Amino acid sequence: MAIAQARSKKKVSGARYISFRRKKLRELGREPTLTRIGKRVLLFIRKKGGSDKNLLLNVENANVYDPKTKKHVKSKILHVIENKANANLVRRNIITKGCIVKTEVGDARITSRPGQEGSLNAILVKK
Repeated sequence: MAIAQARSKKKVSGARYISFRRKKLRELGREPTLTRIGKRVLLFIRKKGGSDKNLLLNVENANVYDPKTKKHVKSKILHVIENKANANLVRRNIITKGCIVKTEVGDARITSRPGQEGSLNAILVKK
């Protein structure tokens, strides 16, 4: 069944909204991209207007920025440490924006949206 981004059919009180039109294709949503740790897998989907969106399904390396040396390093991701958005994503090793991952150079916070942008950027965090 399709995921709709349109208004709900129910009011806060539980009463039903009377529909004045049908669903539109432009209101269609999709399942969230749950980026995992593994061999890099990139998926391309068509966006509105004909351009492509890169979805990162699996990733094993991240572009980590070190604020002290002001350099970028490509580092291997070991596992997810913390995710303030959802604690269940930590157990499943799912990478989202804002989560903290353990890399070979240290703990890093993800600054990009891997399920939307197709790349994985991070900044080293102090402990």
